[in-house]
Amino acid sequence: MLLGFLIFSFIDASAKWMGLLGMPVLVIAFLRYIGHFAISLGLVLKSGMSFSSFRTPKFGLVVLRALFILACTGLNFASVRYLPLTLTSTILFTSPLIVCALSGPLLGEKVGIWRWGAIVVGFVGLVIAIRPFDTTFHWAIILSVINAISFALYIITTRKLSGDVDSNIMQFYAAAAGLTLLAPFAVLQWQNPGSLSNWSILLAMGVWGWLGHEFVTRAHSYAGATALTPFSYSYLIYVTIWSTLLFNQWPDVWTVIGGAVIISTGLFIWFREQRERA
Repeated sequence: MLLGFLIFSFIDASAKWMGLLGMPVLVIAFLRYIGHFAISLGLVLKSGMSFSSFRTPKFGLVVLRALFILACTGLNFASVRYLPLTLTSTILFTSPLIVCALSGPLLGEKVGIWRWGAIVVGFVGLVIAIRPFDTTFHWAIILSVINAISFALYIITTRKLSGDVDSNIMQFYAAAAGLTLLAPFAVLQWQNPGSLSNWSILLAMGVWGWLGHEFVTRAHSYAGATALTPFSYSYLIYVTIWSTLLFNQWPDVWTVIGGAVIISTGLFIWFREQRERA
């Protein structure tokens, strides 16, 4: 889990770096999907899956999941261009709160009064972090919030598909959808990355995306989600390091306070869920 989220932080730092160099967001996202698609296709072919394996009983949900993660990629890459990585990652970690809030109507899970209270407090933390009525409020924050919602819906659809659809098939469709839908926009907005180092960063993002998911998936094969969830917050440490070292952007006091509230409520919800399972 620690390695997986370290690798995910490479993607955000790279996307911000290339965005500041002037690369269009959709071109960055398209090139990020090339590596991911190549690895996913290779794994599917290596596994010896037949063509019929691609026709799943929940095909519509598989495609919907792919669209959610595509939305996450585009929205996140757009928002990190204008916002500090510490702020976008803090906003992203409201997604467990959103999952908890939607788990009742979408997953049929019971959400008690204690978790509802934590959800409300968590969103207060979000307001503290983004300061919607402050003069420093940037429109890209709205994209980052929508990204958190999209990521929550991605998690929910993944839960619904878990056990019914092979993970390699889900990875393949996610990569194929991103590559197909982004290709026309990438052609229209195409800008040559220029140097070999820029090309290397852009293509490596796809490899990192696949590798990060692979590490997280392997982690869940050795331990349950309840044991692993707290380690996902290591991501905030990683992006804080990249934000300060690469972009000289330190988290302000409101981001720290809001982030602390969001993390605390997320851990509280995790603790309540673990206790109920026990």
